[in-house]
Amino acid sequence: MENAVKFREKLRNGQVPLGCGVSFKDPTVTELFSHVLDFVWIDMEHNALTLESVQDHIMATRGSDSAAIVRVPWNDPVLIKPVLDIGADGIIAPFVRSAEDVRLAVSACRYPPQGIRGFGPRRPIRYGRISDAEYCQRANGEIICIAQIEHIDAINDLDNILKTPGLDGVVLGRNDLSGSVGKLGDYDNPIVKDAINTYFKKCKDSNVFTGCAVSYDLSIIDDWYEKGCQFFNIGCDRDFISSMSKDIVNKIRSLN
Repeated sequence: MENAVKFREKLRNGQVPLGCGVSFKDPTVTELFSHVLDFVWIDMEHNALTLESVQDHIMATRGSDSAAIVRVPWNDPVLIKPVLDIGADGIIAPFVRSAEDVRLAVSACRYPPQGIRGFGPRRPIRYGRISDAEYCQRANGEIICIAQIEHIDAINDLDNILKTPGLDGVVLGRNDLSGSVGKLGDYDNPIVKDAINTYFKKCKDSNVFTGCAVSYDLSIIDDWYEKGCQFFNIGCDRDFISSMSKDIVNKIRSLN
């Protein structure tokens, strides 16, 4: 959890942590990113990553300052618990729609009496070299809990969501947000723009750290930084491979 503490310290010091989405099974991709970036976004929601492969990715961050943050498949304590037990520095709860949903996510990350997390860590207690009591106390204060705001219902309840005790951060998911208003992928639609602007305005007035996933879209970085984005997911492993190969292929073929 040392890297979770470092991630928070960077945010509190006004730095802008950068991370990358991880979708491949091979942990060498995380090893590569973790010595360059501040966090890795290990994505179980949309990829075929098992707990075993997620554990390999978490282990690949050892020796670095990069926080291992896992986007779980769903906002469910049953799914969150084993991810924390194998040593994740934090979780991203996807598709939350209300403050009640966020309270559930926070509770799943905390041991009683602050939450409902069941006890059974392996790697986090260094296989018995850290006492149970010490780990529980540290975990309740250090595990990162981030809610992904990607539905118009969450935008409408954002004031309450941002007041949730124990919530460390929120991250914007504009794809599903646009889909939730019937405008999937239409980012220039006034309804979608208004929802995104509401997200930034309300977050800027809160004490919760504000993040964004920008993918391979440089056009929005300046705008979102000016609006108050404090940490960025700069894309995904497969996107970088695809984009670089496409750019080089197109360049060479244009010479013919």
